Amino acid sequence: MTSFKNKTAFITGASRGIGLAIALRLAKEGANIAIVAKTAEPHPALPGTVYTAAEEIRAAGGHALPLVTDIRFEDQVYSAVQQTVDTFGGIDILINNASAIFIADTLHTPMKRFDLMHQINTRGTFLCSQACLPHLLKSENPHILTLSPPMGIKAEWFGAHLPYTLAKYGMSLCVYGLAEEFRHKGVGVNALWPRTTIATAAVQNLLGGEDLIRRSRTPEIMADAAFAVLKRDSRSCTGNFFIDEDVLTEEGVSDFTPYAVDPSQDLQADLFV
Repeated sequence: MTSFKNKTAFITGASRGIGLAIALRLAKEGANIAIVAKTAEPHPALPGTVYTAAEEIRAAGGHALPLVTDIRFEDQVYSAVQQTVDTFGGIDILINNASAIFIADTLHTPMKRFDLMHQINTRGTFLCSQACLPHLLKSENPHILTLSPPMGIKAEWFGAHLPYTLAKYGMSLCVYGLAEEFRHKGVGVNALWPRTTIATAAVQNLLGGEDLIRRSRTPEIMADAAFAVLKRDSRSCTGNFFIDEDVLTEEGVSDFTPYAVDPSQDLQADLFV
């Protein structure tokens, strides 16, 4: 894809964090952004809403459509897809970024949390892909990019937090299956995962607080890596499980210091890496 001008990206969880960073990166290239997220009103512990994200995207040079959507519900997803197509004329890119996380072992995971992770992570990825695909198939360079881990099955991740691991690997299996199913129809289906933890609200609130934030990279590394993947020919770039750092190395980046929250700190490797 030589230009993102007038191309449309449907991005789940785009009101903050990595999703918003990817949206802003594409907006700088003139893309239309459908902001698909639940947050309509300010949250005391979470930054941003679909409306504040829309303001940032417009300021960055893109066109924004804020869509208050809970991707657990089929009617809401299909409505958001239709509103996107009605507004922008189609969909060229789907970013499956929305995800729920609850890090605990089997005996300490309430089924309510188990269900939430699977509804948002695995089911949400499948549902959004299903809803967007009829429109993606009309695009010149259609991409589905899912933020999920590499496919290598390591016992340590399943033993440490089986419920969350199942939900994230469910997203990866969607990538694996959709890439094969739509390989001959020209849709590029790939996964992207960070080498290190990323400074997001989830990392701060659920994983490690300010200490872990200081040992993380900013969401912009994922945004730049996503942009590099989405530029590629969807017919030849599919079925890959990319790591952000590796993608950018291929693009000629050799100094990753600017992405560090605190360059004086040792970086923390992310889960599943």
